[in-house]
Amino acid sequence: MSTTDPQRIVVLIPALNEAQAIRDVVESVLAVCPNVILVDDGSSDGTRERVADLPISIIRHETPRGKGEALRAGFRMALAEGFDAVVTMDGDGQHVAADIPRMLSAARKYPEHIVIAARLIDRDQQPASRRHACDFADWGLGWATGQRLVDTQSGQRYYPRAVLAMSDIATRHGFVFESEILMEANWRLGTRMVAVPIQSRYHGSFRASHIKPVRDFLRITRRIVWKILRRGGMLGNYVRSRRATPLIVDSPTD
Repeated sequence: MSTTDPQRIVVLIPALNEAQAIRDVVESVLAVCPNVILVDDGSSDGTRERVADLPISIIRHETPRGKGEALRAGFRMALAEGFDAVVTMDGDGQHVAADIPRMLSAARKYPEHIVIAARLIDRDQQPASRRHACDFADWGLGWATGQRLVDTQSGQRYYPRAVLAMSDIATRHGFVFESEILMEANWRLGTRMVAVPIQSRYHGSFRASHIKPVRDFLRITRRIVWKILRRGGMLGNYVRSRRATPLIVDSPTD
């Protein structure tokens, strides 16, 4: 059985106060993958109760610990239950389960890569300030990994099992974890990233983002720069990242 077979992966959904959308999100995932872990990160709006009758695993944090700790908890459960990979997606409805088969198709073509569902289609829907901040993060993470990257701040990703074991990455701020794991996976394991284009979804009845754009992107930027300077010897990586073209694959599902 392939390590990208839906039976061998689990979809991990970190959720904080997502009662409005979470049931539709989980039911849509169950239509393409039978394995779901929901991490209810201290919700106060009945998020967990909205899906309590569905055949999924639920981790409950009594108080919010941040997205990074929610992902770590889900990674640990996925490893303990023997899954080969994790697909992460947010619980607010901006990520859709219909993109998962395309991500798995890319993972089959590029084994041991992290697959990023990159919001490249109708990208102009993204608020300009958010888009510019994401572009800067892409530049910094590209420098760190020696690869030209796109939409490194997307939360819809495929992580192979070897990367899941890196949940020991220590960072105090939740959203920084998703940037840090790209760097650490590249430095420790040689992991590369491949992007699958998805639709940008910013219009609709989505709840306000948990991201605080100025604060969180400053934290992300500061952490990226600090780690690059601490590692040292990164000139070659910078040159490679500027000469490279992004690895983007948009193949139909197998």
